[in-house]
Amino acid sequence: MAHDARSAPHFRLVALVGNPNSGKTTLFNALTGLRQKVGNYPGVTVERKEGRLRMPEGPDATLLDLPGTYSLTAGSPDEQIATEILLGTAHHTPAPDIVICVVDASHLERNLYLVSQIIDHGIPTVIALNMVDIAERSGIRIDVRVLARDLGVPVVPTIASRGEGIRELTAALSGVRRVADAPSNRWRLPAPVERETDELAGILEDVHNIAPAHARHEAISLLTAESALLDRMDRFSPEVIAHVRRDHAKLDFLGIDRRSVFVESRYTWIKSVCMEAMARNPAAGMSLSDRIDAVVTHRVWGVVIFLALMAIVFQAMFSWAQLPMEMIREGFDWLGARTASAMPPGDLRDLIVHGGIAGVAAVVAFLPQILFLFLFLGLLEDTGYMARAAFIMGRVMSRVGLHGKSFIPLLGSFACAIPGIMATRTIDNPRDRLATMLVAPLVSCSARLPVYALMIATVIPPLKILGVLSLPGLTMLSMYLLGLVMALFMAWIFKKTFLRGGHPSFIIELPPYTIPSLRSTLMLMWERAWLFLKRAGTIILGASILLWFLASYPKLDGGTPSEKLNHSFVGTAGRVVEPLIRPLGFDWRIGIGLITSLVQREVFVSTMATIYDVGAGEHSEGGLPEKLRESKDPLTGANSFTPLTGICIMVYYVLAMQCFSTVAIMRRETNGWKWPMFQVAYMTALAYGVTFIVFRIGTAIAAGGGA
Repeated sequence: MAHDARSAPHFRLVALVGNPNSGKTTLFNALTGLRQKVGNYPGVTVERKEGRLRMPEGPDATLLDLPGTYSLTAGSPDEQIATEILLGTAHHTPAPDIVICVVDASHLERNLYLVSQIIDHGIPTVIALNMVDIAERSGIRIDVRVLARDLGVPVVPTIASRGEGIRELTAALSGVRRVADAPSNRWRLPAPVERETDELAGILEDVHNIAPAHARHEAISLLTAESALLDRMDRFSPEVIAHVRRDHAKLDFLGIDRRSVFVESRYTWIKSVCMEAMARNPAAGMSLSDRIDAVVTHRVWGVVIFLALMAIVFQAMFSWAQLPMEMIREGFDWLGARTASAMPPGDLRDLIVHGGIAGVAAVVAFLPQILFLFLFLGLLEDTGYMARAAFIMGRVMSRVGLHGKSFIPLLGSFACAIPGIMATRTIDNPRDRLATMLVAPLVSCSARLPVYALMIATVIPPLKILGVLSLPGLTMLSMYLLGLVMALFMAWIFKKTFLRGGHPSFIIELPPYTIPSLRSTLMLMWERAWLFLKRAGTIILGASILLWFLASYPKLDGGTPSEKLNHSFVGTAGRVVEPLIRPLGFDWRIGIGLITSLVQREVFVSTMATIYDVGAGEHSEGGLPEKLRESKDPLTGANSFTPLTGICIMVYYVLAMQCFSTVAIMRRETNGWKWPMFQVAYMTALAYGVTFIVFRIGTAIAAGGGA
C-alpha cells in the first residue's frame, strides 16, 4: 500500500512494538491517555490493548500495543501474535501502516536486534529512543542523527515517564512514507550463506509468491534449524523442501553453524552501528542501578527488603484507607436513612435499604484499600523493583521445580488470578505452564481483600508491634504470604509427582530504576476501581437482592428478627449446610456466605451485610464489623466471631477456589474440564483440611490458656 508522497499519509493502524522493559507501556499511555480499551485477540488469551492516537495532521489513528518481544522469531504465543501482526499474516488484525519501535537507550545494542528485523521487512518505522535520561546518567551518549542515518529510519529521543518527546514522535509519523520495494539489507552474511539465502528467497518468491522481504525472513528461518522446516512442511512445495534440505547439507559440509551464523552476522552489523552512534564515558563507573542492585538482589538482604516493603504496603493500606472507608460508610448510611424516610414501610423499602444498599455498601467500603494496593503495586512496577522481586523469587521457584518465569504470572495473580493464568503463555515448557496455572489461584487476589479486611476489622485489635507496625497490617501480610507459600508448596508436590520435570534456568533482564509515572499508576488504579465498581453494581447487587428475598421469605408472623431469619429459606438452607462446616468453627450464616461467594469472593461481605442487616431488624445500627462482633451463636450463646473464627475464615478464603470466572479461564486455557475440576477439588480439600487443623490447634491453645 503506497502513499502519495505529495501529501501527509493517513495512518489507520499504528503498531507499538519493543523489547520487554523498554518503557513501551508507559509510552503507550502517554500517547493515548484514557482513550484505551483492553480485550483479547480472537481465539487466544493474549491481551489486545489499543487506543486512539491523535495525529498532527488528518484523522486520528488506532495505536495497537503489541506484546513485548525480543525478535520476530516467535517462541511463545504472545511473541507469535506480535510477529504475525507485524508481518501481516494475522487473520484477525490487518497489517499496520506504520510501526513505532520502542528502544531502551541504555541497552541499545540488544534492542536494535528487533529493530533490524523490522526494517528488513520494509515496514515503515519510527524509532522512539526511550529512557535517554537513564542512558546519560550511565555515561552513555547517543548521536541521534548518526543512528538515524545508519538505520535509515527516523529516530526520536523520548522520556515517556515525563511525557518528553511525544509531540516530536507523532510529528515524525507524519513524515514517513511506505516504500514500494523492500530496502536492501544493511547487514551481510558470509558469502556461502548469503548465496544460499538469496537463492532460497528467490525460489520462495517465484513458487509461493511471497514478498521479497518476507521471503528472505522465511529463508533465514528455514535455513537456521530443522525444526523450522518440519513445522512448515505442509506450507511448501516439494521443490522448496528439497532445496532447503540440500542447503542444510551444503552449509553443514562447509562447517557453518547454521543456528548462530545469522544471529552473529546481524549483531556484527549492530555493533558497528553502536560504535558509530554511541559513546560511553569510561569515568562513569558503576551505575546507580548497579549499586542499588548489589543490595536489593542480595541473597539475604534482598529477601529482607522484599518482606519489609510488603509489610510497609499493608501497613499503609490499613492506616491510610481508614478515613476514606469511613466516609464511604457514612455516605451509604446517609443514603439508606434518606431512602428509608422517603418510602413507606414495606417489602420494597426493605429490599432497597437492607438488600441493595446494605449489600453493596459493605463491599464498596473496601474500595480505598484496593486502590492503595494497586497504587503501591503500580509504583513498584514503574520503578523497576518488581523485576528485582522476580529475580529474588526465581531462586525459590527453581527449588520447587518451577521456571523463574512463573513468578510473573504469580505476581499478576495478586491483582486477579485470571490475568495471572493468562500470563503463563510466556512459559515454554507445558508442564511448568500447567503447574503454574494450577497454583496461581492460591495467590491472594484483590477479590479476597474485602474478606480479609472485614475479618481483620472485626476480630483483630489495632495493636502496635515494636511501636511501628500494626497487628492488622501484619495479619494481612501473613494471609498474602500464606497464599504464596502454599502456591509454592503445591507446585513442589505437583512437580515431584505427575508434572515431574527438570529445574530450568532463569534469565531475567533487570531494567534501570526509573521515576514512576504517576499517570500510568493512576490509570491502573482507575481500571481496577472501575472493574470493582462494575462488579458491585451488577453481580454483588444482584446477589444482595436475591439473598434479601431468601432471608425474608417465607414470612413469619410475630417473632424477633432473628427468629424470622431462622425461619427463612436462608435459615433452612444454612441448617442443612451447618454440620459440614461446624468442624471448621463456622455457623450456618458463615456457611451461606461460603456458598454465595462461589461466584466471586467479595460476595461473602455483601452476604454477611444482608444477613446481619435483616437479622438485626429495623433498628440496626453500627457498621458491619460491629454487628459481627456483637452476634451470638444461637446454640452456645458465645460470640459468633472470635479471633480464631476470623482467622479460620481468612485461611479458608486464602486456599479455596471460590471463583467461577477463574474456572472458566482454566477450561479455556487447558481445552477441557479435566484440569479445572482437579483444581477446584484439590483447592477445596486443601482449604477444608488446613482450616480444620488451624481451628483445632487454636481451640487447643485457647483451652490450655483457659486452664
